[in-house]
Amino acid sequence: MSEAAAPHYIQTIRERCRVCYTCVRECPAKAIRILDGQAEVIPERCIGCGNCIRVCSQDAKQAASSIDAVTAMLADGVPVAALVAPSYPAEFPDQDYRRVVGALKQLGFASVHEVAFGADLVSRALRQLLDKDPVRHYITTACPAVVAYIEKYHPDLVSFLTPIASPMIATARALRRSRPAPLRIVFIGPCIAKKGEAARDTLAGEVDAVMTFRELRRLLVHRGIECWDADPADFDPPLGGLGTLYPLSGGMFQSSAIQEDLLTVDYVAAEGRTNFVEAIKEFDSGALNARLLELLCCNGCTMGAGMSVKSPLFVRRTQLSRFARTRHEGMDWPAWEAEMARFADLDLGVDFCVDDQRHPAPSRDLIREIMTRIGKLAPEDELNCGACGYDTCIEHAEAIARGVAQSEMCLPHTIDQLRRAVSELAQSHQQLQDTQEALMHSEKLASMGQLAAGIAHEVNNPLGVVLMYSHLLHDECPPDSPLREDLRMITEQADRCKKIVAGLLDFARQNKVLHQPIDIRELVERNLQAIPTPTGVTVQVEHQLDDPVVELDRDQVSQVIINLVDNAYAAMPDGGRLTVRTHLEHDDLVIEVEDTGIGIPKENIKKVFSPFFTTKQIGKGTGLGLAVSYGIVKMHRGNIAVESNADPAAGPTGTTFRVKLPRRGPQD
Repeated sequence: MSEAAAPHYIQTIRERCRVCYTCVRECPAKAIRILDGQAEVIPERCIGCGNCIRVCSQDAKQAASSIDAVTAMLADGVPVAALVAPSYPAEFPDQDYRRVVGALKQLGFASVHEVAFGADLVSRALRQLLDKDPVRHYITTACPAVVAYIEKYHPDLVSFLTPIASPMIATARALRRSRPAPLRIVFIGPCIAKKGEAARDTLAGEVDAVMTFRELRRLLVHRGIECWDADPADFDPPLGGLGTLYPLSGGMFQSSAIQEDLLTVDYVAAEGRTNFVEAIKEFDSGALNARLLELLCCNGCTMGAGMSVKSPLFVRRTQLSRFARTRHEGMDWPAWEAEMARFADLDLGVDFCVDDQRHPAPSRDLIREIMTRIGKLAPEDELNCGACGYDTCIEHAEAIARGVAQSEMCLPHTIDQLRRAVSELAQSHQQLQDTQEALMHSEKLASMGQLAAGIAHEVNNPLGVVLMYSHLLHDECPPDSPLREDLRMITEQADRCKKIVAGLLDFARQNKVLHQPIDIRELVERNLQAIPTPTGVTVQVEHQLDDPVVELDRDQVSQVIINLVDNAYAAMPDGGRLTVRTHLEHDDLVIEVEDTGIGIPKENIKKVFSPFFTTKQIGKGTGLGLAVSYGIVKMHRGNIAVESNADPAAGPTGTTFRVKLPRRGPQD
């Protein structure tokens, strides 16, 4: 095992992880890997601070429990001593500490000791170290997470770590010297990193197990022990003095009789995941020339991940300060000084090691490729919003390059992708809907075409006989006969029926398209000349064609143009303007027929290409012209669309039909 804090004590419960990246954001070592949307701790990079446990709202991160191991120790007959961290007043604010000690002894601990005494020993050793070498610079080592961070990410600073054991180890050494008989020692406190510290190779056997306050409470509940109901008992000697202040930022300074001077900045205290990291960076760069750095990874030990209480930061600090003041006022200081003298020669030495976990910087080309992938094309695209868990977009890109992060973690990029996906999905849905409607319309036209063909053939023969005899009778009828007008009416209606039958046959015929080169400008002009222009209507033709030659079926396209123009004229009974345009869109010919007529109501727009639908007066149209035109356009693999406004309040009225046809016929 590495000399650094044992990181495998933090585990991920994958089914609880909700991909919020909070653990990434709160991890000072960025020891979190996002894989398949799950956040897992990278063992070799973890410093054991437990921030990921503390901030996870879903309890997806948990520290490995020592409850079973401690339970076994308490049952095997060897005396077990409990070392209680000085932050316990914040864990049990509503309990007399004597009841807490009593509950621990009820669990089976042979003795219960204050780690505050070990803190007193560390403070004395620190004071002696500074006095011995008044020039050298140091970083305190009471916080194992800070030590692990320096070993892993600032290995050049390992030599600046004070070679002094932590209060936990100091208390254990003092206890083992005073009690040479076989003894098991269990540390109980707020810190996850203490589990790793106890497992260091060079400290093996000094502390047998580490339990957090959370674990202690679970064990008490399991054994049915209530602190308020326990028999009160005091801590076993030696008792702690000013070391009770160690959980607070600056507590080490005060217990060591060191004054943090704002004028000299010789002694600097920093706490919290961002502040301690920043202090180390500035110290490493030379920007911070402090003689001594007192660093705590958490915002004081009262905020450790192993705490179970939910009270705010300054409430916990106040609780600890009040308890310490009360203890100090009733302290037997001569007895304390005697205990300190008894352990004056206690060896508090400890070694640290380099466990370099720094990664080489990815190449600029790779970072540039990743930044492009996540939509950071220019400096202004780098929002540095921190939603991914990293402070900057560059840091996120570097994490992606190392394989510990994913592009999807960038929230703005992911939102943009989702927007594009939704837009593309909506477009695809609309295209599918249009295709379905076109298919349904084509099937409807085909069915009606078969019906129309059958009716037309059945009606056409008897209709021919009616027409022939009605004309003969009309010609033979005397001019003054009263029957002559009736015969004229029969003849006219029979002729109308003939036109309807002819339209039905045109609609029913599925003629093949005969592609041939034609001059579309000439074709348009000729068809316009073939239809008389109504009074009051002006005609405007606009051609925007470099090459007017297209490959289409002349007769069929002529029929489409004539139908559209005829409808346009019918829509302008009081006069207006007809505009016919032709132009190219890529390899497609576009023909637009626009009128300034009465327009088509919105509710009728989708019906205009349906067979037998017409807005003309009875006897003025068959409702087949646009249906026939639709069929012709589709046989040319083209498209026909209509835009219209029939509401004068909404703007100028009128209708525009837009026909789009492939410029070239199919290539064999």
